[in-house]
Amino acid sequence: METRKLVPYNLYLYADHVEKLKKMAGDRKVSSFVRDAVSTLLDGNTEYSAGYNRALKDVIDVINGCKEIDVIAIRGKYLADILIDEVQGMEK
Repeated sequence: METRKLVPYNLYLYADHVEKLKKMAGDRKVSSFVRDAVSTLLDGNTEYSAGYNRALKDVIDVINGCKEIDVIAIRGKYLADILIDEVQGMEK
């Protein structure tokens, strides 16, 4: 089995994000935690896509559950429908 060579790469993060990363990584090294997260995104991991798409569906549910939004229309189209169309266009 071929081992994959790791290449150093500098990354600038906000200070508060660094602290959150350290807490989220727990017992793991932060670099390993970040590497796994980046690999998941770049490799098109279905777990990431599934979670992302589930979040979009939750957003649509929130829009549909907001009764006040049903009275707002822009150029003859309800705001809820406009927002839902935009959110659905973000699906992976």
